[in-house]
Amino acid sequence: MTTLSGLTSFDKVGKVDKEDPVDRVRNPYTPNAGSAPPVLAGRDAELKDFESVLERLASGKTDKAVAAIGLRGVGKTVLLGEFERIAREHNWVAVPAEISKTKEFGPQLANLVRKALFQLSPKARWNDVAKRAAGVIRSFSMTVQPDGALTAGLDVEKIDGAADSGQFDEDLADVLESLGETARDVRRGVVFLLDEIQFLSKDELEALIGAIHRCIQRRLPITVACAGLPQLPGVAGDAKSYAERLFHYIQVIELGPADARQAIVAPAAEEGVRFEDAAVDAIIEYTDGYPYFLQEFGRWVWDLAEGPVITAAEVADARYLVEAELDESFFKTRVQRSTKEELRYLRAMAALGPEPQKASDVAEQLGKTSEQVAPLRARLIAKGLLYTPKFGFAEFTVPQFDKFMLRYIPDF
Repeated sequence: MTTLSGLTSFDKVGKVDKEDPVDRVRNPYTPNAGSAPPVLAGRDAELKDFESVLERLASGKTDKAVAAIGLRGVGKTVLLGEFERIAREHNWVAVPAEISKTKEFGPQLANLVRKALFQLSPKARWNDVAKRAAGVIRSFSMTVQPDGALTAGLDVEKIDGAADSGQFDEDLADVLESLGETARDVRRGVVFLLDEIQFLSKDELEALIGAIHRCIQRRLPITVACAGLPQLPGVAGDAKSYAERLFHYIQVIELGPADARQAIVAPAAEEGVRFEDAAVDAIIEYTDGYPYFLQEFGRWVWDLAEGPVITAAEVADARYLVEAELDESFFKTRVQRSTKEELRYLRAMAALGPEPQKASDVAEQLGKTSEQVAPLRARLIAKGLLYTPKFGFAEFTVPQFDKFMLRYIPDF
């Protein structure tokens, strides 16, 4: 598109005012869902552990799948993105996907394994092992979606007796095993990177865990790295009793003061801008070190500041803008599909504080019994707003959600 000045909008990109060190175009902060920050602070150990998993599997040894668990906004999706980058650097096939409550997992996975096979080996170079895998994938695809819509490019005969039983757990294990055999044959590996894995049904999660187990038993270079809310270990344990022995559970939490400071200060320093110490302290105190909140605060204060030194006063002015943005784009979207009764439950729980709360205490706030409000609590857990850290207790899955609810519904 051409502007009135005769320059396209793309011509103008990058033409920053060098006299303005905090020009908006040079803003280094990235408060976007799943977008990698300019400095990934505090996650070195997790990245190194994942790299060692790939190296062990590539060498013919066994290792557990990886599951990153934590609250919203702590950077689980970003971590999966880094896992994908590391996998590709090690010549692994990396296949990312997001699980959804509204999308069937069987057809989704059939599409993913098909993609993985084509990335492992071009069809023109398929040997007998790869052709068998293609046949098994075709069998699986036609089992989960009989109209054949997922079989494009798989112009081989399906393998009778493999991945065609209609028992999802058995069929999934068959298809991952055949894919893993192809990966081993071409001396590569495959990793499926699954986000929002808590949205799998119990049967789907049970099938995935069983398939991973078989691949581990066969010492195949195929694994899963996933991300989900804190209830995942309990849900996985309910699905398969041995699930805890199949996963490295990575607790992704808020950044400590030193790492949070690096996440704020280092990107600005790259642009020749620095923060007053008191300004950084105020940001860390407000955000509690949650990575998404840090990026949001950094973005707003950068656009507001005069530079080249961002002051504590400018941070104080930006706080109200940050809070309004988080309320509108981060918090409010979580509750828009909640009923009035569910909102009342959340507000009652928020009044008790951010810690895990006993179901009976929340019921008392509402003037009801635990049995009367149990369906509300169950629905909020199913929607991903609450999780159960231990029996009889619930906690918000979103950091600082109690403070938001007090603002959102001030009178209760």
